[in-house]
Amino acid sequence: MKFARTLAAPLVALAFAFPAQAEQGVDSASVIFAQVAALDGPAGALGSGMRDGLLAAFEEANRAGGIHGRMIRLDSIDDGYEPDQSVAAVRSVIDGNAHLGLIGPVGTPTTLATQPLATEAGMPFIGPFTGAGFLREAGLSNVVNVRATYDTETEAWIAYLVDQMGMESVAILYQDDGFGRVGLAGVTAALERRGMTLAAEGTYTRNTTAVKSALLDIRKAEPDAVVMVGAYKPIAEFIKLSRRLKFDPTFVNISFVGSDALAAELGANGDGVIISQVVPFPWDATLPIVAEYQAAITAQDAGAHPSFVTLEGYLVGRVALRALEAAGPELTRDGYLAALNALGSFDLGGLAFSYGPGDNQGLDSVFMTRITADGTFEIVPTEEKHARN
Repeated sequence: MKFARTLAAPLVALAFAFPAQAEQGVDSASVIFAQVAALDGPAGALGSGMRDGLLAAFEEANRAGGIHGRMIRLDSIDDGYEPDQSVAAVRSVIDGNAHLGLIGPVGTPTTLATQPLATEAGMPFIGPFTGAGFLREAGLSNVVNVRATYDTETEAWIAYLVDQMGMESVAILYQDDGFGRVGLAGVTAALERRGMTLAAEGTYTRNTTAVKSALLDIRKAEPDAVVMVGAYKPIAEFIKLSRRLKFDPTFVNISFVGSDALAAELGANGDGVIISQVVPFPWDATLPIVAEYQAAITAQDAGAHPSFVTLEGYLVGRVALRALEAAGPELTRDGYLAALNALGSFDLGGLAFSYGPGDNQGLDSVFMTRITADGTFEIVPTEEKHARN
């Protein structure tokens, strides 16, 4: 388990022990959040991307004097994308009482294990990088989601593949855990609404790239498309092996895969691979919030490039900061939770968020993108927009 205090300076690894701080991560000069997420391993680019986006938003605020005069800080802790490690880290955060809230966690299996701990402790749990439905339960007053659900993404996949492209045979590869099974359930339901069933399914074990057996099983069904619910390294391995075996269906991935990391892993094998997205196109600076994001990540790191994951982290950071502003100068955790629950509907640079009673999810939109031959992304035209299910 790795712990680091993340500032504008380069990342510095420290022992897993929190320095002496005011209770609940608030003093007269600063506010401190904790991120428990994968920073290394097969899903490491997701946690580090979320961290970079959060930092871009926080340092943007700090350059303007902070929020009510307090600088915003972030402690990032690596959980290896393993529930047991994530539980240990979150318990340490809660017991240490040195952070205002948890922000930017990554993954369904890890959040399934840690969200109940945060909820029991009354700890804010902001912007998890997962579309799992259990985080959208109406009674979770400490949880604030930004992105659309996995059910919305999987419905968009099947609407595109079956309704728009006329495909008749769809198979699935999924990570064999709670994350993968959420995706499996969404795809199965979307197909059933159309009187269809899966042509084949295959699984792999979390934090491995052992996908060959699943590939051989799926290839036998000769599907028109393979939809995929996993992290970028095993997904890339599956696609590269498929290309080598001359198995070339349409590949469609969930947003969690990490688009830029997947494109980098695939190289020339990525051409034509589709990924659903839940945040705006990071290169579209005609949308003011994207222009603000681009300026913020460049200010944070002159060598940074726009990406879907860092944009999501930035949006999560902006939502957290909005609630900090609303909570006022006499900041407490309870006051901050009240501000999070009163976010309501608002606009961030042309992007509309909507929260309300029993609704802790701000964005609903899903759209499809495709990796091009040069490793960049293009938007896939679809016939309609898909709201949450």
